[in-house]
Amino acid sequence: MAIITMGYRSDLLKRNIMFKAYLPVDRPTEEGLAYKKEGTEKFRTLYLLHGLTNNQDDWINSSRIERIARNHNLAVIFPNGENSFYVNGLGPNSDFGRLIGQELVDFTRKVFPLSDKREDTFIGGVSMGGFGAIRNGLKYADTFSRIISFSAAIHLLEFEPGDPRRQLVCDEDQVMGPYREAVKSDKNPAVCLQQLREKVEQGKASYPQMYMICGLQDNLIDANRSFHEKLVKAKVPVTYREYPGKHEFEFWNQHVETMITWLTEEN
Repeated sequence: MAIITMGYRSDLLKRNIMFKAYLPVDRPTEEGLAYKKEGTEKFRTLYLLHGLTNNQDDWINSSRIERIARNHNLAVIFPNGENSFYVNGLGPNSDFGRLIGQELVDFTRKVFPLSDKREDTFIGGVSMGGFGAIRNGLKYADTFSRIISFSAAIHLLEFEPGDPRRQLVCDEDQVMGPYREAVKSDKNPAVCLQQLREKVEQGKASYPQMYMICGLQDNLIDANRSFHEKLVKAKVPVTYREYPGKHEFEFWNQHVETMITWLTEEN
């Protein structure tokens, strides 16, 4: 695979944004590596989001995603979302939601041989990135056909302040703002779900397919169960699984290949 580190000046954020990209220009065959011929193929693409306090290297350093993506002929884009939860922050030039859902998709499609088809475009993430994948996958459902979520940090707006399940570890309310306002806004994945549900019922949109996992020993499991119930009620096509495990890559690595296979083999 080609491993590319790139930056570009974001019109939304008014500063340079870094990301990494894996492009499966070579893939294993019985005879060895087969190389993509220029102009013959546009790749299915996964925009894969990192967790809180990490960056675009998180998945690369901590998982087997490179080998798995190459085996499935899948391009992967790893943005740097800072600690944004991939939503519009409180200050100016902080719309990380639209960055992930529109601007970065448009930019990477211009510079790399990526498919512009909805059925070939996916979003996923771990922890904070799982929150961002769900929120933006629902909000930008015309772009993303599938969502994968590893132990999503969905708890911030799923439970009210004072609820012990609403655990804050990095001053997340500085991103979300006052709870009473944030919970009613489209920062809240539940609001994005309701907005999309109305469009689906009017025949103006279709749901992305979703696959969520969470560890049984993960403190975020109640929030993942709660949001899964909302998805089922809205009749979103969702696969939800719980397995023994904690909030760590040791657990997520056990399931990366299964979820990447789900993204690619059923298309």
